Amino acid sequence: MKRFILLSFDVEEFDTPLEYHHPIDLDEQLEIGYKGTKEIALLLNQHNITSTLFTTANYAEHFSDQIKELSAHHEIASHTFYHSSFKNEDLLTSRLKLEEICGKKITGLRMPRMRKVEMVEVYKAGYQYDSSVHPTFIPGRYNNLHLPRTSYMEDGVKRLPASVSPNLRIPLFWLSFKNFPYHLFKTIALNTLRKDGYICLYFHPWEFTDHSKFKMPAFVKRHSGEALLNRLNKLIKDLKNEAEFITIHSFLQQ
Repeated sequence: MKRFILLSFDVEEFDTPLEYHHPIDLDEQLEIGYKGTKEIALLLNQHNITSTLFTTANYAEHFSDQIKELSAHHEIASHTFYHSSFKNEDLLTSRLKLEEICGKKITGLRMPRMRKVEMVEVYKAGYQYDSSVHPTFIPGRYNNLHLPRTSYMEDGVKRLPASVSPNLRIPLFWLSFKNFPYHLFKTIALNTLRKDGYICLYFHPWEFTDHSKFKMPAFVKRHSGEALLNRLNKLIKDLKNEAEFITIHSFLQQ
């Protein structure tokens, strides 16, 4: 059976320090996001693989040339308009802005911080799929243990959850990748891949920059910058032997 890796990145303003009461202005948020996205693009090109880039329209407006260039090889999807604020109208306006910049139809959505959103509103805004579901328990964030682990339909929208392991639902997301021993993360990823036929992984470009000066918890800052880039490079090499890297849109068309 053919297996697939759905590698995705949330391309956004680096506003994470604000969660921990460390001030950072918008210009610096955007600049760090831009530097990280450049690093990610170089790595993806090196491996000749495609990914899905969930991009805020605010970021795309500031770096439209970069996003348009990336759209030639990768899927651009919506991460709403702003990373730190949201209203339902942003679903449509972000999609239209990204389509204007890329010259391509935008079919996918991921909400910032995996926040809840009504699929009726997502459908009305013209999306075909949503990848805002994390079917696990993250203390202080959400408890989605009752939701399906794999793709399902809801109110006319295909929902593609971020991958978690069978049974224990161990999350395979950016914080796990930073904090688990590499071999453990890879083992869980491969077991999930073999069980489900695909894995949906997500990271943020800002993780792959030096943000040591910001007052954030160690579990957020661990393995950042070049060290994390090297770790991702190793993961891609290891997973390429097991499955094909494709965009989420392409996977859902299978």
